[in-house]
Amino acid sequence: MMPLRRRALGRPGGDQRGSVTAELAVTLPAVVVVVMLAVGALTCAAAQVRLQDGAADAARLVARGDEARAGGVVTGAVDGATHRVARSGDLVCVTALVDAQFGPVSVPLTARSCALDGGL
Repeated sequence: MMPLRRRALGRPGGDQRGSVTAELAVTLPAVVVVVMLAVGALTCAAAQVRLQDGAADAARLVARGDEARAGGVVTGAVDGATHRVARSGDLVCVTALVDAQFGPVSVPLTARSCALDGGL
């Protein structure tokens, strides 16, 4: 009579040594890419909020007649940002623009804010 072969416990399909390492090697780059994209998105969102705040402050300054400081406020909010001033009736509007960079990707961000002319 031939002896029965015993299967090792915990290995139902045979020898699977190294399968966890292979699965990790396949999924780890995808996880890293997703995390990098999430960090980039949060960075761009934070820059957008700062740009909007800078545009609002600049619009109030221009409305009060202090147009010279408006550019410094926008650039101080987000490095490299530029601005444009437009007047429409009783409103002074400032549009702030910047190209946000994260890695090789450039994302154009725009913020616009208006204030009542005369600083009221």
